[in-house]
Amino acid sequence: MTDSNLPQGRDSLTDDLLWRGLIQDSTGLDELRELLDGGSTTFYVGFDPTAPSLHIGNLMQVVMARRLQQAGHRPLLLVGGATGQIGDPKESAERTLNPPEVIAGWVERIREQLSPFVTYSGENAAQLVNNLDWTGEMSVVEFLRDVGKHFPVNKMLAREVVKARLETGISYTEFSYQLLQANDYFELHRRHGCRLQYGGSDQWGNITAGVDYIRRRGAGPVEAFTTPLVTKADGTKFGKSETGTVWLDPQMTSPYAFYQFWVNADDRDVSRYLRYFSFRSREELEELEKATAERPQARLAQRALAEELTTLVHGEREMAQAVAASQALFGRGSLDELAPETLRAALTEAGLVHLDELPDVAGLLKESGLVPSMKEARRVIAEGGAYVNNTRISEVDATVSADDLLHGRYLVLRRGKRSFAGVELRG
Repeated sequence: MTDSNLPQGRDSLTDDLLWRGLIQDSTGLDELRELLDGGSTTFYVGFDPTAPSLHIGNLMQVVMARRLQQAGHRPLLLVGGATGQIGDPKESAERTLNPPEVIAGWVERIREQLSPFVTYSGENAAQLVNNLDWTGEMSVVEFLRDVGKHFPVNKMLAREVVKARLETGISYTEFSYQLLQANDYFELHRRHGCRLQYGGSDQWGNITAGVDYIRRRGAGPVEAFTTPLVTKADGTKFGKSETGTVWLDPQMTSPYAFYQFWVNADDRDVSRYLRYFSFRSREELEELEKATAERPQARLAQRALAEELTTLVHGEREMAQAVAASQALFGRGSLDELAPETLRAALTEAGLVHLDELPDVAGLLKESGLVPSMKEARRVIAEGGAYVNNTRISEVDATVSADDLLHGRYLVLRRGKRSFAGVELRG
């Protein structure tokens, strides 16, 4: 949205969200503006435990919860202990149902993961809720009479994801997911006075089903909106790196790898990502966009985004270590100051080779994949393009010893200015 298309009153929360491109669909912009720009409103957003961790595809919703709370609204963060056992329909095929005890473990991990993003004290204190608390105690008869009675099957069949599955088949389990999510909104409205739900644009059908269901039950009024699907300009899936999904759990994706994902953002995407995910003001973002356009090679926007989000998700210490590792690996800082877990994570991203014994430097270059042959390795060394732990190697028959190992087991190899790899000595 361009400046000329922005509504008047650009300093309001609604206008800021519109400028950032964070509202794709809504039940009514005027009604949404009344809720968001008026007094404190209780809102909810849901996360199904389909894995042991949230990933950066969920980050839009997590950041939005933080954004709305900072504006004075009260978050209900729902982790789907019930809906996670069912699974929202996919267009491709039926989901694999995970055992209830596995899902229960994932629920607790995700609840803990959400905790640092919002505040649990004050007038608009956040609350974690689990839909198993009300769904689990409901009998089949109660579900069919109290919930199912209010859902016309013809409207349920009109959902795009359902239509896509009709030819290949869809189970009643997945077909009924919409009813469970709609009932969540009703229960949160009844129990907590929740008047606003948001989610990703792919959830619009489920979300509006909840709005309609509350109306059919004679409650409300309630509102809803969706955030846009985050995409990459190159057509690849957002949230994926070369090594796979980028998770929020530091044991599944290291803080260094998380930082690198944002640093490596495409120039065509980074301004949009800043508007989506950053808490910087509009003026700050516009200034950063201008500076980035003038000096794109400096990657100012990417670094600002990476530092802000790594701090938000993993803390300031891990962010500082990720920055230090990025600089040290390319000879602009001390490798000795890196924590072993940070160094290992960085080398794993680059390509970490495990060896039982250490060959000479030429052999290390070959084993690490930095050069294709011993002949090429010796040529690179002779021309001054080989480095071990940021020290240039000038002798083609140079060797390394145990004293050269970082933390007693790692070597950082570099060819030229930008190509590097790691070696870990086993044992």
